[in-house]
Amino acid sequence: MVYLCFNISLMNILSLIIGGTAGTLARYFLNHIIYHFFRTSFPYGTLTVNLTGCFILGILASLSSETLFLTYNQRLLLVTGFCGAFTTFSTFIFETDHLIRNGEALKAILNVLLSIVLGYVFFKVGGLLGKAL
Repeated sequence: MVYLCFNISLMNILSLIIGGTAGTLARYFLNHIIYHFFRTSFPYGTLTVNLTGCFILGILASLSSETLFLTYNQRLLLVTGFCGAFTTFSTFIFETDHLIRNGEALKAILNVLLSIVLGYVFFKVGGLLGKAL
């Protein structure tokens, strides 16, 4: 078996490529279907993708911990690859829930606040930098 740095196998990489490609395409097509259906300036497509991603990741997390055993490569393909490319918002929600379930509610709140507030600040600073270039 071919191993790259950090013991990442070729199968790991293929799982990420396949899952990531599928997630990217699913996001693109779902977003466009929703846009064509609503035709409004409100980002219903992104909202739909984010909520759908949370739903899918919730199912996968529940099944993998309750009834269905997913191999490492299956988790890479479905969770990291597909859901990660489909929407990182679902990962954000999953990690926030993990903090809450581990009794770290303050860290969960901090994660939400920092992600939203600093995300917007960094977006604006990046925009200003882009204009300056």
